[in-house]
Amino acid sequence: MNIPIIFEDNHLLLVEKPVNIPVQGDTSGDADLLTLLKEDIKVRYQKPGNVYLGLVHRLDRPVGGVMVFAKTSKAASRLSDILRKKELERTYLAVVRGVPQKKKAVLEHYLFKDTKKNKVSTVSANHTNAKKAVLEYETISSTEQLSLLSIRLHTGRSHQIRVQLSAIGLPLYGDQKYGQQVNRPGQQISLWAHELEFIHPTTKEVIKVQSQPPNEYPWNLW
Repeated sequence: MNIPIIFEDNHLLLVEKPVNIPVQGDTSGDADLLTLLKEDIKVRYQKPGNVYLGLVHRLDRPVGGVMVFAKTSKAASRLSDILRKKELERTYLAVVRGVPQKKKAVLEHYLFKDTKKNKVSTVSANHTNAKKAVLEYETISSTEQLSLLSIRLHTGRSHQIRVQLSAIGLPLYGDQKYGQQVNRPGQQISLWAHELEFIHPTTKEVIKVQSQPPNEYPWNLW
């Protein structure tokens, strides 16, 4: 599988995750990104034994775009700290069905994940196990039926973007789980991890990388 490398040094590996591949092994038994990258490093650098690659954040299986992995345990620890302190800037692009009432807004919801069904729902703040989710969006462009949004995450909850936008009547194009009433089976979800920006855990340089969505419908409307 061709996995584009966006940036690599002794500490970090930033790649463009292909769509419809799990980030790590799951019950499907399908090839996963973490294992494929470890195998690639092993071959490219002719490393004997096991290869270390630290997973510090995730993307949903159907979602593509930029991800950062740690090549050392020290980098993994520092990246996890950066993530915990909300110093990892993550920007996504999404195509939603409908046109937002407000061109830009901050969305706050409380989310609950049903782990048996692997589905997240919005709940009241006093719900048991509810977690606060915050994102901000800005409308880049719209047609009569679809809109292209830029989204910045303030929290990293499971399915957060998909659930929060669906909750305000803007389900993602192609999302079968949170927009089944308007999407057809087989449509690819239009959510893309577009940009990552953070301070390098070792060199302290600013790392800012981008990944562009594929040139296909509905992305190519813009």
